[in-house]
Amino acid sequence: MSSKNVRVISVNRSVFATNDRIAEETREQMKRDKTFFVNVMASPGAGKSTTLLRTISELKEEFKIGVMEADIDATVDAEKMQAAGVDSIQVHTEGECAMNAGMVKKSLESFPSEEYDLLFLENVGNLVCPAEEDTGSTMNLEILSYPEGDDKPLKYPLMFSVCQVVLINKIDTRDYFDFDDDAVVERIHALNPDCKIFFLSAKTGEGFDAWVAYLREEIKDYQA
Repeated sequence: MSSKNVRVISVNRSVFATNDRIAEETREQMKRDKTFFVNVMASPGAGKSTTLLRTISELKEEFKIGVMEADIDATVDAEKMQAAGVDSIQVHTEGECAMNAGMVKKSLESFPSEEYDLLFLENVGNLVCPAEEDTGSTMNLEILSYPEGDDKPLKYPLMFSVCQVVLINKIDTRDYFDFDDDAVVERIHALNPDCKIFFLSAKTGEGFDAWVAYLREEIKDYQA
């Protein structure tokens, strides 16, 4: 699919204001609209898009779903979503390494939350900047993959402290990487005792039943 078919929104520092205030305004708006807003964060290559596509395929018959794809440049991820029939826009951050609340607010002018039950933000790929910015999300979600190693909570503690959910992806590669499941759970819970952790494979679908069931109930409770 040609990138000319993808809506592109450019945002920059001129739309920034007091981030916390804008984030709270967005959360209040999402609550009024009954839109469950998930901020998805991960390193490049962790499997954000593949995980999102499989999650959406499990829930698309129950909820109206949209995706905001954030990147410094390019439209590759939004094209993937559109090819799969998912409503999406590409947000260009113009050099910024993460989305913040001001950028989200600007993007929602062209992608209104009231049209969706579930809205995903696939944030820019890294484990530093996105953890520092409040986007106004209902849920912060981190995807950590087996190839990255079980030491990431030690190296990037803020990321694992601000997330309500961590998905450990690519468990189908367990025979090829020295990844300690018990250690990563212990390290995450040392930072964030209430964090929910799910082990899964976006490639094979293993472990998705538990994750999707949890997300479904969170959305229903939020909209009740």
